[in-house]
Amino acid sequence: MLAIGIALMVTQMVTAVLLYSAAESRRENALLNRVALNLLLDPNAREERWRAPPDRNAEGLRRGQRRPLRTITSPDAPILPSEHNLDRRAEILEEILAGQGVQPYRLQLVVRRAGDDPAMQEWAKRRVGEGSILREAGQRPLRLALSPGWADERILVAGIQFEESGEWRIARVRIPPGEPNFGWGIALQTVLLFAVLMTVLFLILRRITRPLQRLTERVGDFASNPDRAVVIEEAGPGDMRRLIAAHNRMEARIAAMLDEKDVMLGAIGHDLKTPLAALRVRIESVPDEIQRQKMASSIEDITATLDDILTLSRVGRDGSGRETVDLGKLALGVVEEFEDLGEPVTIAELPRIVADVQVTWVRRALRNLVSNAVRYGEAARISILRDGDMAVLRVEDDGPGIAPDRIEEMMQPFTRGEASRNRATGGAGLGLTLARAIAQQHGGDLVLGNREGGGLRAELRLPL
Repeated sequence: MLAIGIALMVTQMVTAVLLYSAAESRRENALLNRVALNLLLDPNAREERWRAPPDRNAEGLRRGQRRPLRTITSPDAPILPSEHNLDRRAEILEEILAGQGVQPYRLQLVVRRAGDDPAMQEWAKRRVGEGSILREAGQRPLRLALSPGWADERILVAGIQFEESGEWRIARVRIPPGEPNFGWGIALQTVLLFAVLMTVLFLILRRITRPLQRLTERVGDFASNPDRAVVIEEAGPGDMRRLIAAHNRMEARIAAMLDEKDVMLGAIGHDLKTPLAALRVRIESVPDEIQRQKMASSIEDITATLDDILTLSRVGRDGSGRETVDLGKLALGVVEEFEDLGEPVTIAELPRIVADVQVTWVRRALRNLVSNAVRYGEAARISILRDGDMAVLRVEDDGPGIAPDRIEEMMQPFTRGEASRNRATGGAGLGLTLARAIAQQHGGDLVLGNREGGGLRAELRLPL
């Protein structure tokens, strides 16, 4: 809209310049045509009226007062010594006269103040005496046809000479002032055009942008909560309607695929627990104690991995069960769990920050972050702080950290920080994935970053 408005203003400015130039050109042509007409008329009859005795031509004096700018003949050229001939206008005037069959020997053209023109000065002096003549004739003198500021007005003086050393025929024409409201007219036209165009554009763009805005909002909602498909009403132009229809189909397919994935993971985890329990019973009959312990450890690893898979499939499926809790007390409970196991876990800051969360899921996410910090960084430090409208549960360690190009990769399912397949050293690769899924299920996120002094910083960010 702004770009269109600027383009419109620039266009109107260019149009105003062109219109002004065209108006000035028409005005100049009309002025030159008027000068040409006056030059073509025989001035002798007018001169006779001016030279007639007052008692016989009082009415002529009255008319003469009305027409001080008349065509006269003079032996002197119209241009004064301090003036210069207007060559361009003179050429145009010469063409106009040639069109009427007149070919002057010489042509001069000049613009000057009326007060600087000798003929006008003479006429101004004569009007006083002519007023007396009119009074003697019993007639009231007319007011001067020129305004009180006539001396400052500009006149166009043109003269033609038909032969060398011949008399000059001189015409004087008052130059009318330019259009005083020309600029205001263009401004008013611009405002009206701008208002009409902006109104039409607003209605058109509104028809496009309103469904586009709804689509944008829905895409953002679906990105944070892709488990539920919502059908958007198809509105707007044809292209927009087709785009919305395509998005509705895509959203429905993605939601269906996520549902199938969760159902599949849940079914796999549930179905495998029964044979694993049977295996756990059968290994009790193995006589070799060492082999029996190894087999039991493997079964426990598989069971724990299945628990993580089942948890991942359930995260976000149920938004109920939220409680308003003190996150500091929740974190303190996790610290006590690890202290009971003899793990080096401390809590640095414990302010009172209350949030509406699913306690079981948030505790699970924080437990996963602390477990990773202890496993890879030897110790874990927990701090809780407020960042705007977000609560931040921060876990820091002193380990090697994560390469910047692998941070996003480490939050993908089954990605481990070390190559071991042993759960005791490498884990199943679902801890960070679960933590991020839980944070996103609450409308937050998991942010990983390396500390300047070494080690990893994991922040579980939850909205307040």
